[in-house]
Amino acid sequence: MSINKYEVFLKVVELGSLTKAAEVLGFTQSGISHTLSALESEFGFALLIRGRSGVRLTVNGEQVLQPIREILNWNEQLKQQVAEIHGLETGTITIGTFTSVSVHWLPGMIKEFRAEYPYIEFKLMEGTYLEIEQWIEAGVVDCGFISLPTRDSFEVIPLKQDRMLAVVARDHPLSGAPYMPLAQIAYEDFIIQKAGSDYDARRVLDKAGIKPNIRFSAGDDSAIIAMVENGLGISILPELVITRQSHSVAVLELEERSFRSLGIAVNSLRYASPATRRFLTHVQEWLNKHT
Repeated sequence: MSINKYEVFLKVVELGSLTKAAEVLGFTQSGISHTLSALESEFGFALLIRGRSGVRLTVNGEQVLQPIREILNWNEQLKQQVAEIHGLETGTITIGTFTSVSVHWLPGMIKEFRAEYPYIEFKLMEGTYLEIEQWIEAGVVDCGFISLPTRDSFEVIPLKQDRMLAVVARDHPLSGAPYMPLAQIAYEDFIIQKAGSDYDARRVLDKAGIKPNIRFSAGDDSAIIAMVENGLGISILPELVITRQSHSVAVLELEERSFRSLGIAVNSLRYASPATRRFLTHVQEWLNKHT
């Protein structure tokens, strides 16, 4: 069976649309449809249900999705291993990441890495901590940045301790205080990151025994800071999130210092592609040099 058919199938599932997959892959929509029909004929059952809103997997399609992902992952590793034997450094690294890492770390990391290995391509998938863990486990990404602790089944490289800080409006009564009293947080309107990204703030609150008065939840870190700036509440965010933000807010150390532990994880270092293993080493070297 053709590997190309698997790639087309996965791209359609990823984008939820034959039209979008055709645009990304440079095919015609009829070409995509013909490829999927040929794959379904080979398997002997339907893989996708087509509707006005897009496509979705059939029950049988769900069952073959993970094996197809694994076949493509192994094919990518084989290509990289062959290239490595020939002295070439080629391949694609798919990385699970979240906004603060995407903004502050990855551009520099990738720039320096590609200066040495110009033929390696990168694909970034942004999500919550929970989504990234699921992508690593399912083999959707080769590696992923995460907040520790994470799943015991992963192999993890710890990277950095990132301070957790309180963020308040400039005109807040505590904006000039030397630190944020933890007990005070219970009496403030609170803005938290959306579920799946809120582990770090909740660890701080749970450790202090605080039940916050959550008024808003947002998935975008800049949106949270803008809401704080406009007096809609206070928040607790990692220092890396706040770095280089242009909003007019006050940032306070917490009464009891707290950190999030950042790391990068893979399902298995043994079975990671040569390009992925090189990138993991590079990530550590880059952070040692730049932070």
